[in-house]
Amino acid sequence: MRPIRLPEPPSPKLGTPEIFEGGISGVVRRAVVIGNGFPGSENQSIGLVRALGLADKHVLYRVTRPKGGINEWLHWLPVSVHKKLDCVMRKMFILLIYRGKRVGSLPTENGGGLGLKCVLEADVQEIITMARQTYETDGPILVVACGRDTISVASSIRRLASENVFVVQILHPRLHLNRFDLVITPKHDYYPLTPEAQKQVPQFLRGWITPREPPDRHVVLTIGALHQIDANSLRNAASQWRDEFSALPKPLLVVNIGGPTSNCRYGVDVAKQLTTYLLSVLVSCGSIRICFSSRTPEKVCSVITKELGGNPKVYIWDGEEPNPHMGHLAWADAFVVTADSVSMISEVCSTGKPVYVMGSERCKWKLCDFHKSLKERGMVRPFTGLENISESWSYPPLNETAEAANRVHEALAERGWRLRA
Repeated sequence: MRPIRLPEPPSPKLGTPEIFEGGISGVVRRAVVIGNGFPGSENQSIGLVRALGLADKHVLYRVTRPKGGINEWLHWLPVSVHKKLDCVMRKMFILLIYRGKRVGSLPTENGGGLGLKCVLEADVQEIITMARQTYETDGPILVVACGRDTISVASSIRRLASENVFVVQILHPRLHLNRFDLVITPKHDYYPLTPEAQKQVPQFLRGWITPREPPDRHVVLTIGALHQIDANSLRNAASQWRDEFSALPKPLLVVNIGGPTSNCRYGVDVAKQLTTYLLSVLVSCGSIRICFSSRTPEKVCSVITKELGGNPKVYIWDGEEPNPHMGHLAWADAFVVTADSVSMISEVCSTGKPVYVMGSERCKWKLCDFHKSLKERGMVRPFTGLENISESWSYPPLNETAEAANRVHEALAERGWRLRA
């Protein structure tokens, strides 16, 4: 008697497992962030990773430079050269000072004595070994780097493990953009190619100014900097800081003060002018909260604190934790920001609230182009001291991190990869 073959029961329609949809090797479920120790740069990388849904699946590595003494004057050197030179100087120091005596080890160069013990030193070989050995089980790795010091590390990872990683470099790497799978950079990084910029550069120097070519299809242009601010984070911050901010007299004006840079120089003169303008608009404000950054010169802090610190409408943050920055973004009715920081201005423009910029007339070169772009889009206005802060105005929030994340999705799809659901 032949055996009776019963029909197979229908399989439940639970969706196709990832292993049958091109394999797990085509799904990006983790990220490596290459940082440089600067909050502004690392915030951009982490903001992009967060927008891609990998906030809980990323590891931060950091490229660090030797600190202290003459090292502060050597940041123009490539990181690898700087570290080798520092090693030579340390050995010479031991020979000259201790004359061969046995001494304890000097402070490490990877930031061990600088509060960075919880952050891994960016080691190219370690990262590519991890990418290769875990590719079959965990899939490819998204590598996101930002800043000049991270360029050599990120490009080496892609060169040595191109089949296992997708490398995104944030901020223009100046030369050889094909070293990366995707480059995300502000439009004003291409300012040197504009006719206006060319007029400012002597003919014999134009060949040395970078970038030298317009962006190609694997370059994503933004107006400002990427960051971690979006509608969801602002809602969470509004809830978290409700007890401290909800009772403040309105309108609330938040003042963020940075520090002078090579393309935006200012000092006590701007501090005095800013103080005068704030006193002028005080009558139309319910309250003012002022924050200094780590780059703000002491003299600037002193001038503003002396003139405004005793005013009952004014609160000056003392720098102690918790940092009220997210609460300010969520609860402020308007902002005044110094012109020096692209990151600071980009974050406040993500709220869609009025933004007044102080000192943009002192900016030059590509930073001037950045401010021009924002003004043309109606996102910022110059701070003159004649404003009525109770009169509000708005614009579409600057949401470039989400747009950059969409471009990463598209670039991964062209390669046959996708991010985890």
